[in-house]
Amino acid sequence: MIKLNNIQRNFLVGNQTVHALDNINLTINDGEYVSVMGPSGSGKSTLLNLLGLLDSPTEGSYFLNGRNVTELDENEQAMTRNQNIGFVFQVFHLIPRLTAAENIELPLVLAGISESVRKERVHHALESMKLLDRAHHKPQELSGGQRQRVAIARATITEPSILLADEPTGNLDQKSGLNVIETLELLNQKGITLIVVTHDAALGARSTRSIGMIDGRIDSDSVDKKSANHSGNSPGESDVTHT
Repeated sequence: MIKLNNIQRNFLVGNQTVHALDNINLTINDGEYVSVMGPSGSGKSTLLNLLGLLDSPTEGSYFLNGRNVTELDENEQAMTRNQNIGFVFQVFHLIPRLTAAENIELPLVLAGISESVRKERVHHALESMKLLDRAHHKPQELSGGQRQRVAIARATITEPSILLADEPTGNLDQKSGLNVIETLELLNQKGITLIVVTHDAALGARSTRSIGMIDGRIDSDSVDKKSANHSGNSPGESDVTHT
C-alpha cells in the first residue's frame, strides 16, 4: 500500500518558491490501476518520481507497505526501490550496445542473481512479451513497440509490486501504443499496482481509478465502480483526501 501524508515538494526558481506538489494526501491500495492526468506543470511527473523514490518531499511522509520511506537513507531507498518498484518511461532508456535479452537481464545482474536463474527469468520474460525471436537484437534493430516491451520486461524482471509508467505510449503509433498498454494492464490483472501518468484522455479512461492534478494539487479522484469491482477492489478500498 502507498500512503502519502501532507506531501509538499518545493523548488526554488530564481527567488520564487514553486509548489510542485502542494499538500498531497493520497492512498493507493495494492493491485489498483490508477491514471494520473492533468496539464503540463500540474505535478504529475513530480508525483511519479516521488512515488518511485527518485525524488524526496520537502515536507510530509511517504509510507510504502507501512514503512516510512522518507526516513530512509539513500542506500536504503535504493534497495527499497529495486525490490518494490519498476519504471516504464516515454523514452525507453535501453542500453544501445546490449541486446534485448541483455537489457532485460541487467537488473538481475545488478541484484546479484545467479546466472542460471537470470537466464530462466529472461527467457520467460521474452516469451511473455512475444519477443523470443528478438532476444539477440539490439535496440536500434527493434520497432518502437518492441523496444517499449523490452523496457516493460526489464522493469518487471525483478517482480516488483508497483509499476510506474510515465507517458508509456507517447512515442508510439496507435497500434503499438495499444499493444503496450494492454501488456501493462495484463500485469495489473496479475496483481501489480499500476500507476500511469498520461495526457491521453482515452488512455486515462481505461484505468479503474483516475486522479486529476492542477497546480500541484489533487483536483479530482474518481473510481470506476464497475471496473473496480470486476478487478476485485471495492470503491471503499480507495481513499484520498485533498485540500
